[in-house]
Amino acid sequence: MLNFTVTLQLIAATSIIMWLILFFFRGQFWRADQRLIETTALLKNLPEIVIIIPARNEERLLRKSVTSLLRQNYKGRMSIIIIDDNSSDNTRRIIQSLCKENKNIQMIKGTKTSSGWTGKLWAMAQGVELAKKIYPNAKYFLFTDSDIFHHTKNVTQLIAKAHTENLALVSLMVKLRCKSMWEVILIPAFIFFFQKLYPFSWVNDEKIPTGAAAGGCMIVNCKDLEKAGGLGIIKGAIIDDCALAVLLKKNNPIWLGLTKSTESLREYHSFFEIAQMVSRTAFVQLKFSIPNVFIAILGMLIIYLMPFICILIGLTNQDTSLFTLGLAGWLMMFLAYIPTLKLYTRPIWEASLLPTSAFLYAVMTIMSACQYILNKEPNWKGRPMKKEKNVPQE
Repeated sequence: MLNFTVTLQLIAATSIIMWLILFFFRGQFWRADQRLIETTALLKNLPEIVIIIPARNEERLLRKSVTSLLRQNYKGRMSIIIIDDNSSDNTRRIIQSLCKENKNIQMIKGTKTSSGWTGKLWAMAQGVELAKKIYPNAKYFLFTDSDIFHHTKNVTQLIAKAHTENLALVSLMVKLRCKSMWEVILIPAFIFFFQKLYPFSWVNDEKIPTGAAAGGCMIVNCKDLEKAGGLGIIKGAIIDDCALAVLLKKNNPIWLGLTKSTESLREYHSFFEIAQMVSRTAFVQLKFSIPNVFIAILGMLIIYLMPFICILIGLTNQDTSLFTLGLAGWLMMFLAYIPTLKLYTRPIWEASLLPTSAFLYAVMTIMSACQYILNKEPNWKGRPMKKEKNVPQE
């Protein structure tokens, strides 16, 4: 019993040390404070922008997303290119209808994914090629997903940030839907873990090589993209947004932040729906390595689960030292999660759900590894993901 207790105390102490490292030496990611500052200053010369939207099986959400873009208060020239990425529903008809309603919208009938490319990047590349032909004076591309609702000032604020600070990329982690039970348990945690993996303050520091972006909303300087070699350099990337950020940051600074006002319209009503989203990239992020999976799972166990376990065992065995160590780790975890919960206007007590969230994400990570190892790569919108290892990723 003594050896077991001492082992638990050592693990609890390790958890505290790891939380201290996360608090003070991980770019203070937990603050969730990287935001676009709303500006009333007007740019003298408003740059031309082309919005590129790859759309695959988005008949339900596409019109809402495009309508939000048409209602932007941006005064410069703004055009929209929508790529029907081989949809099997009514997406193409909706795009055709939108084109008839607004002359600034162009449609591309996406071709079959070219060899060596992932589907979304191939669709984006087709949009870029058309934009270069018919909008040669465009200075920025806005790559956005077809399920994003943009608040009316979003484009203006993105352009102001990119233009005034001479940034190659400005990206927003849009606010994901957080209403269903599974969304409440897993979505704020997803944002928290993403910030921990890619501390936004590091991404936004040109002296630090960390590069990351959120693919739902990315303003890219056209010349910087061309200078970097174009999308073809990262054509096989599954985590395409972060690969693009790494590519662009090699030559110019980038910026990644959070927002409360530009939102994702996508709904997740089950664990499986969120697991499908996570499992397609988790094993990729771990570089297709089983040892990395083991280390990641062990780390999540020590950081998120052991404090709570030590509290329970400490109470059961009346072990004050073990209880105190567990409580200290749990309180640090609780406090670290609060800013992300505030971003999602969730009650503070939900910070106590983080150990459960971490356990479920550990399960998703194992699911992801199993799918790839068994050559059953996860499907995304009815299309299998291709395994590409030699792609620049952070």
